Amino acid sequence: MTSNEDHNYGIGDASFRAAGGEAGIRRLVDTFFDRMSSDPRFATIYAMHPEDKDESRDKLARFLCGWLGGPKLYHEKYGGISIPRIHEHLAIATPERDQWLTCMAESAAEQPFEPTFRKYLLEQLFVPAEAVRRRVSQLTSRDEQ
Repeated sequence: MTSNEDHNYGIGDASFRAAGGEAGIRRLVDTFFDRMSSDPRFATIYAMHPEDKDESRDKLARFLCGWLGGPKLYHEKYGGISIPRIHEHLAIATPERDQWLTCMAESAAEQPFEPTFRKYLLEQLFVPAEAVRRRVSQLTSRDEQ
């Protein structure tokens, strides 16, 4: 049995609960933004965010709540979302994708998550991160033609 089968991550609100609900997700997002702002390895991706990071923190936390099977808080406040489309104006290539994933992995390591959930979460986060990189790459290729 895989770790996902043991814990039913990805089914119903199991992932949302494993993350500690909204409070746990907000702690993760706060750790992520604090790390991004203070660690020079993440300066490139930090600079991509608006100067006032409060709304960015709120948007990411609300998105993750719904994405992990909890309440659709992002949709309630901001409406629908396409992660690749809202990032297509940014210069996101493999290094930026990997910076984001590394920052998130290090932030998740500071949370009281079960190791199996942490592994599952990071594997799942690769999917939208790669979708953003791929979308930006496609648009850049079209612009160069």
